[in-house]
Amino acid sequence: MKITALIENTSAHDDCIAEFGLSFLIEANGRRILFDAGQTGKIVENAQVLGIDLQSVDACVLSHGHYDHANGFPSFFQMNGQAHLYVRRGFEGDFWAERGDFIGVTRELVESNRVVVLDQERFDLGDGFMILSYAYHEPMFPIEPFGLYIKEEENLIPDTFLHEQYLLVVEGSTRLLVSGCSHRGIRNILHWSVGEVPTHILGGFHFMKVPVDDTAYFDAAADDLLRFPATYMTCHCTGLDQYEYLKKRMGNRLDYIAAGRVIEI
Repeated sequence: MKITALIENTSAHDDCIAEFGLSFLIEANGRRILFDAGQTGKIVENAQVLGIDLQSVDACVLSHGHYDHANGFPSFFQMNGQAHLYVRRGFEGDFWAERGDFIGVTRELVESNRVVVLDQERFDLGDGFMILSYAYHEPMFPIEPFGLYIKEEENLIPDTFLHEQYLLVVEGSTRLLVSGCSHRGIRNILHWSVGEVPTHILGGFHFMKVPVDDTAYFDAAADDLLRFPATYMTCHCTGLDQYEYLKKRMGNRLDYIAAGRVIEI
């Protein structure tokens, strides 16, 4: 199984562009799946730098309805004429940040005929790729909106992120669980997915809004993550300082994946 980070806040490659957002190309079982696409067309430029032919991607998955994961897809569609994009119901919501910025997806994407809207908890893409949703599972830990809202009839309501979904990739003994931002809580997601027995976890953990000096919070999070027999590869909304603190607790069980980095597992 091969993972290429096409978009991330930072870059591990001299010629790859860093952009606040996320995009992974995941190759397994003869398939190429694009998970998220960043916020602009920079995914196309970085793919060219890395020698990746985006026309070879056969399906796409959107983790949730925020601009920094979704709005690069129109540029991708110009390069790829066949891949469908699988999204969770509600991805087109009127999403806002407390700073007053609209953070939802572009209208062009909402109206695209390439989009397939899912409502079920499990959707089989075939060849070891499964889209999962835990939208209606009871959380063990509070779901923190961290200043993110959905607008309903001109009222801003704290988002519960029912538009979030995840990707499970199984190849041989490797079971990779991919999350975009883990807005519903990485600890919740791990407990909900325990039956999938993931060996690797990839994605953002959305710790960046938690002060790094809240050591009790991070110690508890690290302890919980270490209870699961998985290796963690994180990025994006985890936060660099937060990652460094967790790294001291988790050692070689935790790694950071920046744009341009390629990992084989």
